[in-house]
Amino acid sequence: MPTPTPSPVPAPDADALRARWLRTLLAAREGACFPDPFPYADNLIKRWSEPQRRYHTVEHLTAVLDRIDVLAEYADDPDAVRLAAWFHDAVYLPERSTNEERSARLAERALPEAGVPQATTDEVARLVRLTVTHDPAPDDGNGAVLCDADLAILAADTEAYDRYARAVREEYAFVPDDAFRAGRSDVLRQLLTLPRLFRTPYGERTWEVPARRNLEAELARLTG
Repeated sequence: MPTPTPSPVPAPDADALRARWLRTLLAAREGACFPDPFPYADNLIKRWSEPQRRYHTVEHLTAVLDRIDVLAEYADDPDAVRLAAWFHDAVYLPERSTNEERSARLAERALPEAGVPQATTDEVARLVRLTVTHDPAPDDGNGAVLCDADLAILAADTEAYDRYARAVREEYAFVPDDAFRAGRSDVLRQLLTLPRLFRTPYGERTWEVPARRNLEAELARLTG
């Protein structure tokens, strides 16, 4: 199978991301003596910039952080959700099924060292693990915000959604076409059977209809 041509990705603004990390970490820290925050940001940005990534990149991280800002009013602890966004795909190897668990464990190691209280660290790790299913409980405001922010790409305009779909295929270039189409079709069908893709009022009102339209169109292309 020919290797898909990588989709063009805008160069990330690392300084802007480092500033966002600093604001979030300072808001979450507790105590008086902290290590330098920037090595943590640099390590995470390096992870999000790894060559095997085509969709799960710093561009995706930035988009999720932007959407959390839009949805922050629905979260009980927006800064914990922002920290979870930084870690939710920090470990990402497309051929493995343990990425979320390994990302959560990374958060559990790094955040206490960076000065984040244990309760916040535990919540961040819980949220990262929740992205396996994207199925928060009805009273889980933090989970609803992170999951909606992560899935908002599904509601993108047609051109952006097509770039997303191509990037996902590129990440799974090692999978033969027939197997990819079958697996991806199963994922799309599972999403379409959910009673609600989005759990915040904003997400349900703004993203639900276009997301379902995009999912149905991609499924038709894969199975047509």
